[in-house]
Amino acid sequence: MTPDFRMIETNGIRLRAAVAGSGPLVVMVHGFPESWYSWRHQMGPIAEAGFTACAIDVRGYGGSDKPGKVTDYGLEHITADVAGVVEALSPGQPGVLIGHDWGAPIVYNTALTRPDVIRAVAGLSVPYTGVPQASFKAIFNAMFVDKGRFFYQAYFQDVGVAEAEMEADVRGALRKFYYAISGDAPDGTWPPDKKHGETLLHRLPDPDPFPAWLTPADIDYFVHEFEGSGFFGPLSRYRNHDEDFAFLSEFQGRKIEQPSLFIGGSRDLVLKMIPGVNPLDIMAPHLPGLRGATVLEGCGHWTQQERPKEVTDLLIPWLKGL
Repeated sequence: MTPDFRMIETNGIRLRAAVAGSGPLVVMVHGFPESWYSWRHQMGPIAEAGFTACAIDVRGYGGSDKPGKVTDYGLEHITADVAGVVEALSPGQPGVLIGHDWGAPIVYNTALTRPDVIRAVAGLSVPYTGVPQASFKAIFNAMFVDKGRFFYQAYFQDVGVAEAEMEADVRGALRKFYYAISGDAPDGTWPPDKKHGETLLHRLPDPDPFPAWLTPADIDYFVHEFEGSGFFGPLSRYRNHDEDFAFLSEFQGRKIEQPSLFIGGSRDLVLKMIPGVNPLDIMAPHLPGLRGATVLEGCGHWTQQERPKEVTDLLIPWLKGL
């Protein structure tokens, strides 16, 4: 199924959206460093199941507008973008959100702050842990930076540094980053002894051949998108932790009451940050409507691309049961 591409006016900017099918709206939100294309395997089946499937380019990515200030990429703005997409495509009717990686916090917090617009929410890779009690920047500084340990989000803080590394060889950067945190990479591919001050790509291998879940044509598509957009907008999402904390502090005590779902991978480094803890136990207090938390054995970070059928087979029954 070939999607229809539209430019959607929302929250003072324009977002590119791939749209297929008709019926109740399902909006899919990608993470870093990805694109609407990350949902290519889910769009057709969701549309064929009786829904309007919509996958957006988040602001700063692909065909969407690319504001020029770091603060333009705060959650307050991006959640308003997503709510505006729902209102534009489904006026008067709330929509469903599905998000992966950064897309997961984006959709969780859109559901939290705009329950009038969002009727259900699913997150892939990143579990929901409630309204934050501190800025994540303060947390990773204490856990990593202050101990001399590398943490990618700390490396991303200085404007221009990570951009220069990624843009010097977009193809090589994407291949190395995608592979290193995939389920195919052997343990230790992401160096456990990485030091603060090292670069993101230092010591990451470029596999040959790349695992079959990402074809040469798929890699070509992502490379083309980032050669056009650059990395300032995508990386600036990581530079707003203090602003995000201030924004979300207004919602202390609120839970996401809508029906929800979580899908992760057992080899995802995100879940390995919280070893031995069941995602269901973490999320249940904050998601009263949680209808399932599945961890796919052997799957890495790129959940819906590494395991497209398994993810789709979990999403569609959930969508139909709403």
